[in-house]
Amino acid sequence: MAKGMREIKRQIKSVQSTKQITKAMEMVAAAKLRKAQEKAEAARPYSEKLKEVVASIASSTQGIQHPMLESRPVKKTAYLIITSDRGLAGGYNANVLRQVNQTLKERHNSQDDYELFVIGRKGRDYFRRREMAMASTTTDLSDSPSFADIKSIAHEAVHGFELAEFDELYICYNRFVNALTQIPTVEKLLPMETPEVTAAEGPTASYEYEPSAEAVLEVLLPRYAETLIYGALLNGKASELGAKMTAMGNATKNASKMINELSLTYNRARQAAITQEITEIVAGANAAQG
Repeated sequence: MAKGMREIKRQIKSVQSTKQITKAMEMVAAAKLRKAQEKAEAARPYSEKLKEVVASIASSTQGIQHPMLESRPVKKTAYLIITSDRGLAGGYNANVLRQVNQTLKERHNSQDDYELFVIGRKGRDYFRRREMAMASTTTDLSDSPSFADIKSIAHEAVHGFELAEFDELYICYNRFVNALTQIPTVEKLLPMETPEVTAAEGPTASYEYEPSAEAVLEVLLPRYAETLIYGALLNGKASELGAKMTAMGNATKNASKMINELSLTYNRARQAAITQEITEIVAGANAAQG
């Protein structure tokens, strides 16, 4: 009995140590989540202004043409997939990879019909284990990534569409709703629909472009597409941290529940041991008197 009680006590200490770790990780993820949301909000004005300029050029120029705005027969499709480098984030990676896998099965009959651009070690390892070729990968991103961290893979994906290496580009990521909810999302990025000009109250600015509107659009459209990829990355990073915070919170609650159950088992075993000792003492006293 004493040996069993020592084992239960050891388990309680082990679970208490785990609880301290998960609680600390939950608090760290919560702090990083706030920063990730702030960074996503800070990047939004630039993206919106770029969208406004692109829409202004496209709407004021008749017959404008650009490879990124032109739909063509789809022979090959590219997917840019955003995952994390580390785990302990609940179903964050599994959900988006499941969605991507389902999309590939529904839309394509062969791996020759698509290309994969993958951000994050979890996604890279997932496709590598299944022997699925990847055009490009990027790993080891921080919890507060900069545009420079993904500029290479974003440029490669966008430029590949411009060169007609593939005819569509989709971006796959977890869209952040709140810390409890992240929605696996597959969105078409290219060919890009011309952004609509929103009606503005009051006077509006009239722009003149040098050397021409087409030349400016030639530079802005790829940059705008890369900015949308970066925005999805920030959204995905917020989702990852939200999922991690939730997962660590659940782990902490489960640890507390396990500690309570083990403590109850320990107390029952201790009570049984005391009762047995009293019984043995009484039996011994009765035997001595007899």
